[in-house]
Amino acid sequence: MGEPRPAAFLDRDGVLIEDDGYPHDPALVRWVPGAAAAVALLRRAGYWVFVVTNQSGVARGLYPEAAVAALHGWMNQHLAGGVDAFEYCPHHPDAPLAAYRQDCACRKPRPGMILALLQRFPVRRQGSFLVGDRASDLAAATAAGLPGHLFPGGRLDAFIAPLVEAAG
Repeated sequence: MGEPRPAAFLDRDGVLIEDDGYPHDPALVRWVPGAAAAVALLRRAGYWVFVVTNQSGVARGLYPEAAVAALHGWMNQHLAGGVDAFEYCPHHPDAPLAAYRQDCACRKPRPGMILALLQRFPVRRQGSFLVGDRASDLAAATAAGLPGHLFPGGRLDAFIAPLVEAAG
C-alpha cells in the first residue's frame, strides 16, 4: 500500500452527514456542509481517509448491517471514492437483539475501530487525527494515541483545513 502517510479518522453521523437519529437510508441523508470538500482536501494533502462510526441502530433492530454497507457505498460514490475504509460497530451492551448485545472493544469510546485501521494500513501517526462530534469520539482517539478534535458544526472543510495545515 506504499509509504506510510497520515490519516484522518472521521465520525460519520454529525460530521460527514447530519445526525437525524439513526441515519441509514441514502434517500434521507443530508450532508454536512463542506463534507465532500473536506474529503477532497484531505485526499489532496495525501491523507488516508477513514470513517469510524458506532451503529447501534443495528443492535436495536432498526436496520440490518446490509443497510449500513449500502449507505457507506452510496456515500463513497458521492465523495468521489475518497474514503479508504469504513469501520463500524453494530454492537451495544443493552441491545434488544442478543446477537449484537456486547460491550466490545470497537464501540467508541473504546479505540478498536481506529486500532484495526492502524493495523491494516500504513499510517504515519504524526499528523494523523480524528474529528468527531461527541466526547466518546475524542475518548477513542485519546485511547488510540491520536489527537481528537470536536466538530461543533458548520462547514467541515473550514474546520479541517487548519488541522491539515498545522500537521504540515
